[in-house]
Amino acid sequence: MTTQHTVTQIKENISKVIIGKEDVVELILNAVINKGHILLESVPGTGKTMLAKSFSKSISGTFKRIQFTPDVLPSDVTGIQFFSPKDQEFQLRPGPVMTNILLADEINRATPRTQSSLLEVMEERQVTIDGETLKLPSPFVVIATQNPIESQQGTFPLPEAQMDRFFVKIDLGYPSFAEEKQIMKAYRENNPFEELLEVLTKEQVEQMQQEVQQIKLSDEVEDYLLNIVHASRQHPDVEIGVSPRGTLALMKAAQGKAYIEGRTFVTPQDIKYMAPFVIGHRHVLTMEGSLKKTNAIVVSEILTNVSVPVEAGAVR
Repeated sequence: MTTQHTVTQIKENISKVIIGKEDVVELILNAVINKGHILLESVPGTGKTMLAKSFSKSISGTFKRIQFTPDVLPSDVTGIQFFSPKDQEFQLRPGPVMTNILLADEINRATPRTQSSLLEVMEERQVTIDGETLKLPSPFVVIATQNPIESQQGTFPLPEAQMDRFFVKIDLGYPSFAEEKQIMKAYRENNPFEELLEVLTKEQVEQMQQEVQQIKLSDEVEDYLLNIVHASRQHPDVEIGVSPRGTLALMKAAQGKAYIEGRTFVTPQDIKYMAPFVIGHRHVLTMEGSLKKTNAIVVSEILTNVSVPVEAGAVR
């Protein structure tokens, strides 16, 4: 089975539930095959949770969901050592992070202390409970959702260290008039989510994770990528630019874009397409910059100002 056939299957499967978001499905698949985590951001009711659940149902393996609220504790996420009266000893009870796909729903409603419980999980793919370290299953992906309306009561903005661990940040936005009409028709008589099929196995995901690493980058393409990263660090409205972790994420995302499209090499257009999703949420703007610009505007300025190499798609 070719990669293109797999991508088409996943798109067709999820499009039964989520209308008009084929590009978003590709971005999520890109993150999954690169062992990356996804942050879905949009106003309430735009399908963030349903999209995460639909993608999870399309892949075999275990799926767990945490509904974050201010009273959720770190131990509710990672697990605890509890004393068993029957056995008269402490026993380890792993939390919901021991899964293949973890839906962290409304992550910005959790307190910073609880949010930080995911740092080790997302970066090192392991969890430490009272000094005992457990490896997480493979594959392991966190799909988090959040409401961007910071003025809402009970929300806590994600710290920079947490944001930097998300491979991509995706804003779903509102559907178009035609798409919303399709949504009404699809949900008029039944729930399409119940009819979703499993179209990708864990073994296929792990194979794709190995294959995507073989996608090549020429020297010119590497330089183009680095010029974008360094421009972000030198931008007058940026206080903290893209980290080396972000550099690697952009490289892998470009490899994923090429792989999904059936190519063996990365082009500058792959990098330019993926940059807003990969580096936008990693910028910390200066106080003055945040008053007049958004991260999206800054990324657009950077991509406009950095010259694109010509005929740079050749594989070295």
